[in-house]
Amino acid sequence: MFFEFQGQRITVNVPTRAALESEVLRRFAEGEGFSLATVNLDHLVKLAQSADFLDAYLGQDLVVADGRPIVWLSQLANRPVELMPGSDMVLPLCRLAAAAGVPVALVGSTDVALKDAKAHLEAQVPALDLAWCYAPSGVFDPQGDEAGEILGTLNSKGIRLCFLALGAPKQESLAHRGRSAAPLVGFASVGAGLDFLGGHQTRAPHWVRQIAMEWLWRALSSPARMVPRYAKCFAILPGQIWKALRNRS
Repeated sequence: MFFEFQGQRITVNVPTRAALESEVLRRFAEGEGFSLATVNLDHLVKLAQSADFLDAYLGQDLVVADGRPIVWLSQLANRPVELMPGSDMVLPLCRLAAAAGVPVALVGSTDVALKDAKAHLEAQVPALDLAWCYAPSGVFDPQGDEAGEILGTLNSKGIRLCFLALGAPKQESLAHRGRSAAPLVGFASVGAGLDFLGGHQTRAPHWVRQIAMEWLWRALSSPARMVPRYAKCFAILPGQIWKALRNRS
């Protein structure tokens, strides 16, 4: 499954959870870093608007489907992929890191949220080596000095998996920079995934997610922030459906 912007293709190149876990374990075993992005409709809107975000996305090693519309578009295109939201990948990736014996870091959100996320993860995965937590400043720039210091610390501490909870496009941009500045680190951009773990944001109930209504639940929970975002997402859907149908062959 792929999406085209300015003549460039963003490909969902990891179609299943099993394929993702296999590739992450391989990279842990062989000492390779990676950057993992979770594409959704909001990202497609931003990719069409920002050349810098597009460049950062083109530098991602692994791209999975975050959001049912991406899954439905993949089915229309006859290139089906599984749903893998970033917030659902934190625990599974921590279990893989624990099994491989590699150190993990949490970067993003707030100090309090990271403390609570750390406690939750260590309770769920007792063998996890959670070696570092860092909440960037409120003026964090993924191309600035603070970002360089973060990448230097990841290197010095031997971190092999770093969860980035900075929101798009900052997390993907930092991951892209990190692929050259911290090449042994696996970066996983997970948005609000760490806040969910610590209870600092509330995710839609499981039954709401099962009927594909999480977007409505989020819109009603935070209308001022989410309604404009979803309006932009819905606006691009007809064009994406047409492209998916054209790409069936």
